[in-house]
Amino acid sequence: MRVISANLNGIRSAHGKGFYRWLARQKADFVCLQETKAQPDQLSNAILSPRNWYTNFESAEKKGYSGVALFSRLQPDRVIRGLGDPELDQEGRYLQIDIGNLSVASVYFPSGSSGDLRQEAKFRFMDIFDKKLLNANKHGRNYIFCGDWNIAHKEIDLKNWKGNRKNSGFLPRERAWLDRVFGKLAYTDAFRAVEKREGQYTWWSNRGNAYANNVGWRIDYQVVSKALKDKVTNAKIYTAKRFSDHAPLIIDYNSVARNIV
Repeated sequence: MRVISANLNGIRSAHGKGFYRWLARQKADFVCLQETKAQPDQLSNAILSPRNWYTNFESAEKKGYSGVALFSRLQPDRVIRGLGDPELDQEGRYLQIDIGNLSVASVYFPSGSSGDLRQEAKFRFMDIFDKKLLNANKHGRNYIFCGDWNIAHKEIDLKNWKGNRKNSGFLPRERAWLDRVFGKLAYTDAFRAVEKREGQYTWWSNRGNAYANNVGWRIDYQVVSKALKDKVTNAKIYTAKRFSDHAPLIIDYNSVARNIV
């Protein structure tokens, strides 16, 4: 079972750069997209309903902003939109599908880099999502939470960690919360379950030559519930071609995992 997560920084822009052509060759079962920046009525049929996919979109009320989407090869039994907070849900940041005993979600955390107000919104989102993770543990389902979490967890997860200790995305409170997610809450960072190397990033600033010099951050995740921890077989960040300022994160789960649906 292959799951791909990608922040597209505009789905129409990424489509124009060949994202859908690339995706058609990836043999994925689920695709979680973030920062689609479009309402469905703004999208062509080729973007909205690509062949052989069941597609769901959760857009922000504000045009050209935020938004998530989720593509699946199998028809969902249920679609869940939002986390139950009207203020944050209007930004289109959470979309979940259930198929059998498997839940796959596309999640887009707010960025706090623009100032204190947005950082507080990010902290609120973290608190709300924490409750989601707690409740998910009680349901006995298998979860894969994909997306742009806008937090680098460890020093290995960003190039210039020393200079970013007071910046959004690497704040002590943010990192401590991920410690809780991967500790007390017993979720697993699927990428790090199989890939331990340094220099593995999913986002690069457009300033300077960050991409060319691989001065990046690993802020895109697939976070899995306990039963899936040992099902991860391969993890890859695709960097051969750029579709946005983020790179797609590709995780393979073994054939036993497929049986959970």
